[in-house]
Amino acid sequence: MKKIRTGDEVVVLAGKDRGRRGVVLRRVDAELVVVEGVNRVKKHVRPNPMKGEVGGIVEKDMPIHVSNVALFNPAVQKGDRVGIKVLEDGRKARVFKSNGELVDA
Repeated sequence: MKKIRTGDEVVVLAGKDRGRRGVVLRRVDAELVVVEGVNRVKKHVRPNPMKGEVGGIVEKDMPIHVSNVALFNPAVQKGDRVGIKVLEDGRKARVFKSNGELVDA
């Protein structure tokens, strides 16, 4: 079970965007996520008239390692670690480590 999923609000812990909050747009692989507005780079794009693309400089969100983000806990207004807990009915659920509340509740 992945501790950080698409659609989660996260806080960046390390790097040039440290302290910035954003929503996870997608998971690139098991260790990389793309967060909205974080790790933005300027990319020079060549025009492609066959596809109707214009050239120029575009800003793009690049992936960031999962270890450099923490799930945002609205109860304490900080980033928090996440654990996995097995519920009474046998399902697995994500919980915040600081206060034990369910993430998806």
